[in-house]
Amino acid sequence: MKKIVFYIINLSIIILFLSCSKKTPKDFVLVKGGVFKNIYSKFYAKNEKINDFYIGINEITQKEWKSTMGNNPSHFLCDSLPVETISWYDCIEYCNARSEKEGLEKYYIVDKTKKDPNNNNEYDDVKWIITIQAESKGYRLPTEAEWEYAASGGQLSKNYKYSGSDDPDTTTWSWRNSGDKLLTGDWNWKNIEANHCQTKTVGSKLKNELGLNDMSGNVREWCYDSNINNKTGEPFSRAWKGGGWIGALFCCETNFRANFQANGKGPDQGFRICRNL
Repeated sequence: MKKIVFYIINLSIIILFLSCSKKTPKDFVLVKGGVFKNIYSKFYAKNEKINDFYIGINEITQKEWKSTMGNNPSHFLCDSLPVETISWYDCIEYCNARSEKEGLEKYYIVDKTKKDPNNNNEYDDVKWIITIQAESKGYRLPTEAEWEYAASGGQLSKNYKYSGSDDPDTTTWSWRNSGDKLLTGDWNWKNIEANHCQTKTVGSKLKNELGLNDMSGNVREWCYDSNINNKTGEPFSRAWKGGGWIGALFCCETNFRANFQANGKGPDQGFRICRNL
């Protein structure tokens, strides 16, 4: 009888441990996987299936960045604003540093002693070799497909063009509405500068179907993907999604994709992070 009680107690402890280990981390959302539901997605009807994963509710803020990295590279300074002016490599280092800080296995293996032979971008003077530990529960950048799946509402998608709405005023920060007044007409840098356009406090706009903020506008968000398999002869670069405060509205559509050299930085370039279950 004592043995049976002992086994039951141990089994209960194991079940409790497993249930706790699957608890959604603070400030993250559990994204249930599946095929793309949003008809505007370039992955729609392509049999692209996404696995379950966690993604940050907000873009990484300057407060979060400083807490882990001990510095603040941003142009527009405020704890509640998204961190910006960071390269893709900076994001990789942040993910590993935060994983280490929280006792998680690092997702990325970084070799700074050699140059990536696949990186032919003449403007990238870093070219670290980055490999992944796919089973790690550490922090990482989303893939482009994961990012677009989450931004477009996942299995709860209502087929919006922007993340959370078809009305850009309710869900996006772009060059038109990120300053003192609403701008109209064609994109013009002098007008943007005079209008004091800039990044905005995270979570100031309408959430999307999954409860995620700022996936349309505010800052462009780095993704893990490279264009290594392209056949256009385009120099090696990394993907970004979501558009930013300085960019055009079409960049804020969830299906829009662009590339930037991995060491590139700008006051509209930030990121959010993911974790495996």
